[in-house]
Amino acid sequence: PRIMASELRVNTLKDASGNNSIATSFVAGGSAKCWAISAVGAAAPDSLNLTNIVDNGTGDFTFNIATDFGSVNYSHPIVPADNDGGGGMDITVTSKAAGSIRIGTIRDDSTKTDNAHFISVSMFGDLA
Repeated sequence: PRIMASELRVNTLKDASGNNSIATSFVAGGSAKCWAISAVGAAAPDSLNLTNIVDNGTGDFTFNIATDFGSVNYSHPIVPADNDGGGGMDITVTSKAAGSIRIGTIRDDSTKTDNAHFISVSMFGDLA
């Protein structure tokens, strides 16, 4: 059998009861296009639009995006977490491209580069 591609064109989405409408432009423009939660040293247990996370060494990680953003002008809130009682963590973005973001993690109580135990990242912007 021949499978034909289809396209659905709508201006507004509503829930099953016909309430809570939202414009599709808001959904497309405001939804995360890539996200991940990662345990350091392991593959992301859950993610969207992410090919992999590369561990470049202590406190140095690259998140590789499956479908690139249209440019480097995307937003990327990143939250590191340290669960060994050693204090908080800070993030630095060491490089950024349409298809990847490389970050560094450092303990906020020192200048020591350290691995966060978990990293959550969300990325918002226009895809290529």
